[in-house]
Amino acid sequence: MQNANVTFHKTVVYTIVGIMLIPLIATLVYSLSSSWGATILPDGFTLDWYGKLLTDERFLAAFGRSLLICIAALVLSVVLIIPAIFVVFYYFPKLDKLMNILILLPFAVPPVVSSVGLLQIYADSSVPVVGTPWILIGTYFTIALPFMYRAVANSFEAINLHDLMDAAHLLGASTTKAFLLIIVPNLKKGLMASLFLSFSFLLGEFVFANILVGTRFETLQIYLYNMRQTSGHFTSALVMTYFLFIFFLTWLASRFSRGANL
Repeated sequence: MQNANVTFHKTVVYTIVGIMLIPLIATLVYSLSSSWGATILPDGFTLDWYGKLLTDERFLAAFGRSLLICIAALVLSVVLIIPAIFVVFYYFPKLDKLMNILILLPFAVPPVVSSVGLLQIYADSSVPVVGTPWILIGTYFTIALPFMYRAVANSFEAINLHDLMDAAHLLGASTTKAFLLIIVPNLKKGLMASLFLSFSFLLGEFVFANILVGTRFETLQIYLYNMRQTSGHFTSALVMTYFLFIFFLTWLASRFSRGANL
């Protein structure tokens, strides 16, 4: 009876996964086809579309801009969030409940509403940030905040923070030195997992990038949106390249998360 239940559950899971893979496989085949008209199968297969994509200077520039924005936002997140979480857990542990509520605010406010508000705030600012990568770095920081805080907070809960700090103080280390040399290395796996997950999420962000900077600073998602009217084979190759890159990052994040749990 138990074996029958296991078989049934596996069948259901494999069926659902198979159905979800159908559009992905179709996109992959279309991106590799030389032409595909009224026939069931493509007329031929080629890698020319991927060659055109990977040699397109506009694509490479957009991809580079996306990497720049995402990495800058994550560096800012690490520099600000980790010390803030340390202060909360070490000095003010009761504030953790309040922080868990505050970090949900970026998801409570729709991106369109946030974008319009930011445009109104900075439209007449003496420092021109609208249409520049700086405003995207700031908004991406708020998007990454929930992922970063929750993952790093879980790591803090698992390392016996006060015991480690007390031991470091007994050995003569200052609070700053103990934080940098003892606490931060113990957060490595949880931090890396949160960075990979945040990066894969930020790389696919479109609303903020489109409204706040648009084509003035063309990111990968804006490039994908602007190229939607071109050849479907080329667009499919672009989608598959983006998917494989995100899949690789997600796989890395799962590996680090698994290591952190162990």
